Amino acid sequence: MWGKWIKGNLLKKKSFWEVKSTSQAGSWMWRKMLKLRDVVKKFYRKEIGNGRHTSFWFDNWSECGVIFDKLGDRGIIDLGIRREATVEEAILSNRRRKRHRSHELNLIEAELRRVGEEMNETEDISLWRRGSGYKDNFSTYETRCLTRETKSEQSWACSVWFSNATPKFAFITWVAMLNRMSTLDRVAQWSQGVDTTCLLCKNEVETRNHLFFACSYSSQVWEHLTKGMMGEDYTNDWTEIVQMISEVSMDRKRLFCLRYSFQVTLYMIWRERNKLKHGDKKLPIVALKKMIEKGVRNKLSILISKGVKGMERSLQYWFETRM
Repeated sequence: MWGKWIKGNLLKKKSFWEVKSTSQAGSWMWRKMLKLRDVVKKFYRKEIGNGRHTSFWFDNWSECGVIFDKLGDRGIIDLGIRREATVEEAILSNRRRKRHRSHELNLIEAELRRVGEEMNETEDISLWRRGSGYKDNFSTYETRCLTRETKSEQSWACSVWFSNATPKFAFITWVAMLNRMSTLDRVAQWSQGVDTTCLLCKNEVETRNHLFFACSYSSQVWEHLTKGMMGEDYTNDWTEIVQMISEVSMDRKRLFCLRYSFQVTLYMIWRERNKLKHGDKKLPIVALKKMIEKGVRNKLSILISKGVKGMERSLQYWFETRM
């Protein structure tokens, strides 16, 4: 239905590729789509059947590429093919074909003859880039892989996206690892007059490393949850914590408990911080400790009930670290 509305109200018999990117018509999403067309062109083409639903000038159907991109407005005059023409119309029209001085124009005339000889009564097919070729079905995943900027994997990735992690905790941890949270020190970079004092302890500048877990409020929660597991290696320093939970040689149940505790605590501390920012009251430390402990216990119980390998004695280990 949305597509039909777009055709009738925004395209008005024009090709999607023809609409000016500076157009103010339509929603912000429509205008965003117009600006992304140069990217999309690399991943979309048409295979000609009868040529009735393919724009001669603006669709990518020929070996020459998009004809309008090659010839521009002058080409419409030189070839004598109207702007709104389909491939079928261009091939079947009674225009006079001729030899041109331009090599490009002669190539396009030859392409028209070739396609005209192969044209049949089947429908035109939309093709999407898949790997090194084109297929008639679209894959979001493969398109994303083709468009994304490839970077080397971060050493901390295993401590974020590990087996049996809870997605909402993993996501906020990933944002924190990239230092993209809207902590007050970062907000002050683009907004003047911001008080950067930590909302939880009211003492230091609120940075990621302070909030997790140098802050007097969050450090008490972190120490309560993890000191028994870390033992002599206990730390509340962000860099040292990340290094520790990225260590893959650690005992499986201990590593899971540490990573999961880190993610749950980070999520809950950030939630309490946001409550204060929006005028609510934060939980007393004792209540927050109990809430996080319960969350970890419940997770371990679920893993044991599912028979997850290496987690058989994880709940017992957790209780031992509470003493």
